[in-house]
Amino acid sequence: MRLLQVGTGMGAAALLVGLLAAPAQAGASGTEEQQDVAQTAQDLRGAGWSLKETGKTVRFRGLAAVSRSTAWVAGSKGTVLRTVDGGRSWQDVSPTGAVAEGLELRDVEAFDERRAVALSIGEGEASRVLRTEDGGATWTETFRNPDPRAFYDCLTFFDARRGLAMSDPVDGKFRILSTDDGGRTWRVLPSEGMPEALPGEAGFAASGQCLVSAGPRDVWLATGGGATARVLHSTDRGLTWRVAESTVPAGDPARGVFALAFRDRTQGLAVGGDYRTGQASPQAAALSADGGRTWSQASTPPPAYRSGAAWYPYGRGTALAVGPTGTDVTTDGGHSWRPLETGSFDTVDCAPASGCWAAGEKGRVARLEPR
Repeated sequence: MRLLQVGTGMGAAALLVGLLAAPAQAGASGTEEQQDVAQTAQDLRGAGWSLKETGKTVRFRGLAAVSRSTAWVAGSKGTVLRTVDGGRSWQDVSPTGAVAEGLELRDVEAFDERRAVALSIGEGEASRVLRTEDGGATWTETFRNPDPRAFYDCLTFFDARRGLAMSDPVDGKFRILSTDDGGRTWRVLPSEGMPEALPGEAGFAASGQCLVSAGPRDVWLATGGGATARVLHSTDRGLTWRVAESTVPAGDPARGVFALAFRDRTQGLAVGGDYRTGQASPQAAALSADGGRTWSQASTPPPAYRSGAAWYPYGRGTALAVGPTGTDVTTDGGHSWRPLETGSFDTVDCAPASGCWAAGEKGRVARLEPR
């Protein structure tokens, strides 16, 4: 969405620590990294964000958590950083051309410490896809949007080969871009299976989470700016879509669902609100237990606008939500949220096995750690 182009707890912590310790009970089946996390958790009583110095002041809205040790962040001025040592050091692996043009990199999806795909946003040719296979030493531009009416916001991958990117509506419908070769080539999907967009409806390029997937075929798209904030769901990798209204307020270009998170094909979260500073964001979170067919309002939502969300790997109902005013945690699948700590972040991501990371303004990147 164009509005965001320029870029705009102790009780909960204790519960989170209990879940951090879960891998230790798996015995030999857990990885050495998971067991290290569990042992540390057993020695401490709290959990929270541990800031990792990046040496940058740009805003990071793109984030890919590969593991507890490896993560990628992407942001303004064409900046991409990578760590392989848990944030102790960061490599500046920014694409040379993206830096020269000052591209806004709002999403990054990483398969491992060497392979990643990044999305720059903007009208027309500003929307591009870049890909690396050597840890960011070199990048290849694999897509440049030729349509001045399109504005790409987010991308997602089902696996190392198949992925999608989404654009704000063109000719009254959201546009979907597809790859079957890990982002080397892209094609625009037919629009026949996409419902009509509402007047003013678009996606928010706020955290790289307006388009998310779970499993080999399911993908969800979040909207705002229209009369209602909606969630679109496809079970065939973007060919056909079903639309549902969320409970997150919209009715204004600055309001709607900013981020989605699905643990599996059924259990999902939506967070958002009004991103303008000082504006109230009641009902800023919703949940679904049926794959996004229906949504219910959180009984105790986060206290303010939230732009990013992620499920925590070691608790069926545990998830995190972040925004400019702080981080919240739920342990009951999104029904109720409690403050974890203050501090501004725009996006959050958790690796499937271990490691949760957050990123945001002024070069802020952090890893969730027991204390």
